[in-house]
Amino acid sequence: MNYVTKRKLQFALYELSIGEKVLDIALNYGFETHAGFTKAFKKYFGYAPNFYRIHAAITVPQRVDLKKLNENKTGGIIMEPKITEKEAFKIVGYKFETTLKNNAHSRDIPAFWDKCGTGDSEKNLYASQNTVKHGEYGLCVNANSDSEEFSYVLGVEVTDFNNVKEDMCTLLVPNATYAVFTTPAVKDEDFVASIEGTWKYILEEWFPSSGYEIDDSKLDFEFYDERCHPWEYEKISMDIYVPVVKKQ
Repeated sequence: MNYVTKRKLQFALYELSIGEKVLDIALNYGFETHAGFTKAFKKYFGYAPNFYRIHAAITVPQRVDLKKLNENKTGGIIMEPKITEKEAFKIVGYKFETTLKNNAHSRDIPAFWDKCGTGDSEKNLYASQNTVKHGEYGLCVNANSDSEEFSYVLGVEVTDFNNVKEDMCTLLVPNATYAVFTTPAVKDEDFVASIEGTWKYILEEWFPSSGYEIDDSKLDFEFYDERCHPWEYEKISMDIYVPVVKKQ
């Protein structure tokens, strides 16, 4: 890949980060088709444009603070993941449909977590299912497709699908090789920013230089267990699992 194309893709990543549409970006930077842009983008960054749109928070460009950047490098955000194999496992949970249009997903997903956490949904999962362990999974289904529509599942790991209620869904997460990132441990008020910052690091810094690319045939997910309970810990964290394969 030549220098000019790389620079175009770097600028395209910025356009994605502020919420521009993939097709508009592709045309603006001289790519003749959506497919051509997506192919070049994945070759360089290791994942498709829509994967970035789903997982990277829409942000206003910030002035670079060298002191803060140095603190991040020595204290947490700059990190190497654990590469691990995970066998297939079963999820029972709740599902809803959302979209990248007008960045609706960035509002819908937090609202869905609030609804499940403050109501009886989460309690009902643990009460009715044969869970493997305590911990909630957040999964984006069809996140690697070119469609702007995708499903989001909030669920728990189970031993079987024998007690699934009418309002619940099932999901078999296939075996995969994962890059596992643990967010820096922070106070409760900084938890969301810690998750967003870790995703930005994964997508913008780790992937392009890692030698890996996203495994489109698998599912990425976030995992929240007792480590994210602010009533138990002064500083909290969670895990991000990204399915990967070695770049060819």
